[in-house]
Amino acid sequence: MKAIFKIILSLVALFIFLPSAGLAETAEDKTLSPYFFIKEGDPSIDQFPLKETKAAVHISGIIADVVVTQRYVNEGSRPINARYVFPASTRAAVYGMKMKIGDHIVIAKIQERQAAKQAFEQAKKEGKSASLLNQERPNVFTMNVANIMPGDKVDIELRYTELLIPTEGIYEFVYPTVVGPRYSSTPEGSAPETDQWVKNPYLKEGVQPTSSFNIAVDITGGVPVEDMACATHKIKTLWPNPSEATIVFDDSEADGGNRDFILKYRLTGKKIHSGLMLYKGEDENFFLLMVQPPQRIQPSDIPPREYIFVVDVSGSMYGFPLDISKALLRNLIGKLRSTDQFNVVLFSGRSSLMSPSSVPATQNNIDNAIRVIDGQRGGGGTELCAALQRAMSLPRNENVSRSVIVITDGFISAEKEALQLIRENLNNTNVFSFGIGTSVNRYLIEGVAHAGQGETFIVTKPEEAPKLAEKFRNYIASPLLTHIAVTFDGFKAFDVEPVKIPDMFAERPIVVIGKWDGNPQGEITVTGTSGENKFLQTFDVAGVAPSEKNAALRQLWARKMLTDLSDFSTQCGGTDNKEEIVNLGIKYNLLTAHTSFIAVHEIVRNPEAQSQDVTQPLPLPSGVSNFAVGGGTLNTPEPEFYFLLIMAALIISGSAFKTKRRLTKRHMA
Repeated sequence: MKAIFKIILSLVALFIFLPSAGLAETAEDKTLSPYFFIKEGDPSIDQFPLKETKAAVHISGIIADVVVTQRYVNEGSRPINARYVFPASTRAAVYGMKMKIGDHIVIAKIQERQAAKQAFEQAKKEGKSASLLNQERPNVFTMNVANIMPGDKVDIELRYTELLIPTEGIYEFVYPTVVGPRYSSTPEGSAPETDQWVKNPYLKEGVQPTSSFNIAVDITGGVPVEDMACATHKIKTLWPNPSEATIVFDDSEADGGNRDFILKYRLTGKKIHSGLMLYKGEDENFFLLMVQPPQRIQPSDIPPREYIFVVDVSGSMYGFPLDISKALLRNLIGKLRSTDQFNVVLFSGRSSLMSPSSVPATQNNIDNAIRVIDGQRGGGGTELCAALQRAMSLPRNENVSRSVIVITDGFISAEKEALQLIRENLNNTNVFSFGIGTSVNRYLIEGVAHAGQGETFIVTKPEEAPKLAEKFRNYIASPLLTHIAVTFDGFKAFDVEPVKIPDMFAERPIVVIGKWDGNPQGEITVTGTSGENKFLQTFDVAGVAPSEKNAALRQLWARKMLTDLSDFSTQCGGTDNKEEIVNLGIKYNLLTAHTSFIAVHEIVRNPEAQSQDVTQPLPLPSGVSNFAVGGGTLNTPEPEFYFLLIMAALIISGSAFKTKRRLTKRHMA
């Protein structure tokens, strides 16, 4: 028995001291990671300068215009420089910013990113109040505010616009409220400036945001609005008339800033009306065409399909998000057809395959897959690129249609690398994404589907999993429209996006945006194949009058161009489009990865220029556990390693105990 206890003691000691080996890593080995906020003891420093965020949203037709106001107040006795990381919609075209200090208002200017940074640092050094807005990702921004004096109230106002494209007749407006902690394997010392935001303080699980959040949404539908619903927050709706609605928080809604605000509604009538919008500007003209797809076909013979499920089981998925994933996968895998094939790739800091090649969807294989998935607990980093590479390299049958389904909260910092990997490895593969959780990284989730010519699903609650799994199965089986083409006859259109329209799976309109020249005349024709039928729809351009109400098309077109340049021009093989992005950003007054908004109050307010840097701590998104934060060394073992270590100790202990019993019985015999 002494030998047994020595073995167990050795294993336990190894279990205890291995993590400390990770802590002993050099600074070069420390990865760029979020960390938990620790309150300093100096009462003269206000460590929570952001006091309030308000969003005023106006939706008219398919265009949303949003004004966001952040209020910073210095309640300490020392000047501070505040830094705040916050999210935005992946489709937002940020076209304006202004700073208000007391009665003084400064309109921000758009500049090349490094030039704006230099102007900001110079103003800070001279004791001037200034604000700098950077885009770190298309859905992650940083606000820097310099020289906030004791007692100051500084309001920063941002303006953006975005398109709302209905799916199955449902319009959805999403306002993200918090940036989830991102996993990065990049050593801190070699991380680029654009990744430094990842190292951000977080409040612990269950601790509510330190700033308040409020939102008001005005909807002008043109026709009666119906089926208004907000599953994420408690709201009350005011109805000036059936075609207009104002949505605000209910008085009982508190602490709404730790999860995305998601509002859904319909306009009267199930059909989405097709239409053409024109805008005639001083130097450029823009158009937007929206085409209702045909009704879903019912094919008599659906070909066999292969499904590869790439599932995130990292630390940020621990608990609530992983529970949703399990429910979703049980519904997706459990109802595959017998002619289908499937495989499962699990990933955290590393990845593992259920099978070296995809297996038939027999009941036995389905049961085995569900057992593997149900056994996951969540832990470790989030290496999505390696998992995608593994999925893409699986052997395939060229006669079988392959779909890759990525299931994750998206809390990684290597978004661009993942998107480029998908584009380079499509090979007639459609990639679909399921975002799991209350505040997912929509840039990655939507970008994965966009790059893979698939669709996006967001699952925020376990009870939504069966419904969305059924929705996925229904439309992937039979595309609505394939071989889609748009032609222009007599209408001088150019710089049209998208260049190629992918197959339509969802009941969502086709949207084409571009520029036009000359007179608004001629025809636009959309063609495609719907099952065994041909689809054709023609629009008379001369019958549509240009309108000033469509001025947002200018920013929306530029945003679409920037999406294609930015989202898929990456560090892993993509071309460097920086100059083109800068030119677009400055010409159309838009925030981009390489252009920033800078506002400087020219009065010297802090002559000594002595101020304390403060980074606003963020709340963890609702449902995300403390396991999502930390893990700041490259060589820290995964949680599964410790689990296996304990299991090994128990197995050795049990084996030794059985051996001792056998020897005892022999001796007694």
